[in-house]
Amino acid sequence: MIEKMKFISVIGPKDQLDTVTRQYLCRYEIQLENAMGELKHLNNITPNAELNPYREAAGRAAEIAALYGSKVTAVRDMDVDTAMERITEVQSRIQKADRETDALEKELKKERGLLDAVSPYQELHFDISRILHFKEVRFRFGRLPVGYYERLKTYAYDDACTIFEKCKETEDYVWGVYFVPAAEAKKVDAIYASLHFERIHLEDAYEGTVDEACRELKEKTDALEQQITAVRAELAKELNGMSESISAASKTLAYESKLFDVRKLAAFTKAKNETFFILCGWMENKEADLLKKELEEDPDIFCTLEENPDRRVSIPPTRLKNPKLIKPFEMFIQMYGLPNYQEFDPTLFVALSYSIIFGAMFGDAGQGLVLLIGGYLLYHFKKINLAAVLSSCGFFSTIFGLLYGSVFGFEDWIPALWLRPTEAMTNLPVIGTLNTVFVVTITIGMGLILLTMIFHMINSLREKKPGEALFDTNGLAGFVFYGAVVAVIMLFMTGHTIPAAGVLVVMFVVPLLVIVCKEPLSALVEKKKYQDENGPVMFVVQGFFELFEVCLSYFSNTLSFVRIGAFAVSHAAMMQVVMMLAGAENGQAPNVIVVIVGNLVVMGMEGLIVGIQVLRLQYYEFFSRFYKGDGRKFEPYLSKEENI
Repeated sequence: MIEKMKFISVIGPKDQLDTVTRQYLCRYEIQLENAMGELKHLNNITPNAELNPYREAAGRAAEIAALYGSKVTAVRDMDVDTAMERITEVQSRIQKADRETDALEKELKKERGLLDAVSPYQELHFDISRILHFKEVRFRFGRLPVGYYERLKTYAYDDACTIFEKCKETEDYVWGVYFVPAAEAKKVDAIYASLHFERIHLEDAYEGTVDEACRELKEKTDALEQQITAVRAELAKELNGMSESISAASKTLAYESKLFDVRKLAAFTKAKNETFFILCGWMENKEADLLKKELEEDPDIFCTLEENPDRRVSIPPTRLKNPKLIKPFEMFIQMYGLPNYQEFDPTLFVALSYSIIFGAMFGDAGQGLVLLIGGYLLYHFKKINLAAVLSSCGFFSTIFGLLYGSVFGFEDWIPALWLRPTEAMTNLPVIGTLNTVFVVTITIGMGLILLTMIFHMINSLREKKPGEALFDTNGLAGFVFYGAVVAVIMLFMTGHTIPAAGVLVVMFVVPLLVIVCKEPLSALVEKKKYQDENGPVMFVVQGFFELFEVCLSYFSNTLSFVRIGAFAVSHAAMMQVVMMLAGAENGQAPNVIVVIVGNLVVMGMEGLIVGIQVLRLQYYEFFSRFYKGDGRKFEPYLSKEENI
């Protein structure tokens, strides 16, 4: 069901706004609306222009609490000044540690760069600092592709002006250094450039041989990494010891920031040289009455309640309230869209129809018990709504399993209380022999379609749209037409006498004509002016094609319910295959492992498919007829959990 809402307005002196917020509003759940928008017909109102002094601190506190706060929810037992001091203190400590680590990381980056640059030349057993200070001999560190290294040998042998010292070779490159007299540098550089030599510049920051330089740099980088780790560990240790106070400070600042932001939703007006605030929003009926009664004891505060949502600018929000047994099915409602305030809550209908149809499609007493118990345990310990839905579906799967006489695929353990889906057949006029499950599911489907039409009429009347309720394809006209078709089919299939032709004309033709003339008839009933811009000829042509589409949709929607029987038959057939693979034919002892694995595979694969197909029926065959799902969720400015 949908909780009934009242629109509450609270008026008082501006200096009492914080008091009202802290003493009254924070103890109730109220969805505040923008008072400027609700009172836009007034001329002498202004919005709040104050900046929130807690917002920035609350944001910093939330970031710090996410890293160092207590995992256990903290109680908001800290005053706001202490919270501000605590967060400022913690932030100062973090900034100090960040400056230290930034300096160390900068130095580490430099040392790593030096190490990466010189490490490929460890095979060069020369004093690298002496090489870097050559004057008459030019040197070039770098690498060239492996394929060009062989060509380099030829050039090096032919030209005695250069020496190439190979240091490292990988699959793709050869690293090394070449030496050349200063007078021949340009010529030799050109030769190496033609061989795709990539020069690497080394800084004048090395001492000793390359091996010695690498060892020294590695020691420096390791030491710097340890220092960074130590600084961070010390910070974490210090702040983890303050985790509870950090969480408390964060929660306090977030709460204070949210309370202050109430001013953004308030409107202010002046009267008799005094400024008054106006707050307004939606509350549940019971809480609204309690708050009004409490505010009446304050002589400075004035409070009004409005029960008629049509008199308000904002649309009443939706809060669903259902028994625990069916509450998990609200998940499907929220996935599609919450009902608007004028619609009725379809949760009970979804809970029953989804569970029963799932059970009919997945009828097996043994597998149903597994789903029932497994889903219940998972919901009990993990509070997963889908698990509760699965448990409910398992209950009805067990019932249909008993009706079908199937337990883990074995159909000789218990007798079928109703029928066996793969064997039961029914003789129908004209059609001939047809599986009984198909006949039953189509019949149930027709009944459900008629029921959803009733839902549509109820919703339309609640929204004050009599034209929709009377003349729509899912309204009274559609109900009479489809109901007449169902009645005639049932009479014909059961061998009873069909009504006279005159009655059939009234039951079939008149509703269709009413559906065609829906727009002018709705305008007449709702006392609105109707204008046909296309003319009478186009009206007739358009009406003809609309009737064709309506009749086709009725037919296709009805046939959609064949899938219920099809899955019931396919489930039984799949389990017969499992029994055959297990060797359970002709009274032989089955292979237990094959039976267990087969049942698990069928439960996992077909259970998922059936669940999706039933959800499809809910959304496309049921909801499309009566449900809009365009409501907005009730979101209290402060929940009861935040007020702890």
